[in-house]
Amino acid sequence: MSSNPAADAVQGITETDIANYLAATPGFFERHAALLASVQLQHPHGARAVSLQERQAEMLRDKIKGLELRIVDMIRNGQDNAAIADRLHRWTLSVMRAAGTPAELPEVLLAELRHQFMIPQASLRLWGVAAEHEAAEFGAAVSADVKSFASSLSQPYCGVNSGFEAARWLGLSESGGTATSLALIPLSLAKVNEGRPFGLLVLGSPDPTRYTAEMGTDFLTRVGEIASAGLAGLLAA
Repeated sequence: MSSNPAADAVQGITETDIANYLAATPGFFERHAALLASVQLQHPHGARAVSLQERQAEMLRDKIKGLELRIVDMIRNGQDNAAIADRLHRWTLSVMRAAGTPAELPEVLLAELRHQFMIPQASLRLWGVAAEHEAAEFGAAVSADVKSFASSLSQPYCGVNSGFEAARWLGLSESGGTATSLALIPLSLAKVNEGRPFGLLVLGSPDPTRYTAEMGTDFLTRVGEIASAGLAGLLAA
């Protein structure tokens, strides 16, 4: 049996016990300020020792730096979102101006999408169009598979072009590349065709990272809603 009860008591204290005691006793270092100044820790970026205060200051600087980077990211994201909103506004105005000439609306809609958002490739198809539009490119016949696929989408599809029939509607981009990534946006209105899609808008890019499964689709959903409202006038009554 040990002859030093005090030493045995100290040996029975764990680091967790010490940490809990210090956390529960905030006045400890006020009463032992000299101890606080004498504690030496290894510097995280070197072999030299630093005081506890210096180590705390270093941790605080790192935390502030992290917060600054987050703020910069927030500002950048806000600026990007504002720029997208501005482009969406200009595109919407173009669609509204073209509404008076329905036959020209699809081409204006697509041309302005390509221009405002720097989209290399864009096309669309509508089914159930009025007789006077059946010969137009946008009124060309599509397969039952395309219609079924459009009906299956609860939100725009973004991802790799795995041989979608709709990708064939796209021409080559200005750089001469074929679409390797796609955004497929169903066109529908609650008051038209019982809310079932009456068309499909296709955006493509030779860049495989332009449209990915991980990207958000809120913006594309708005594009689809605006396009649907404008293009519904081309359908048969």
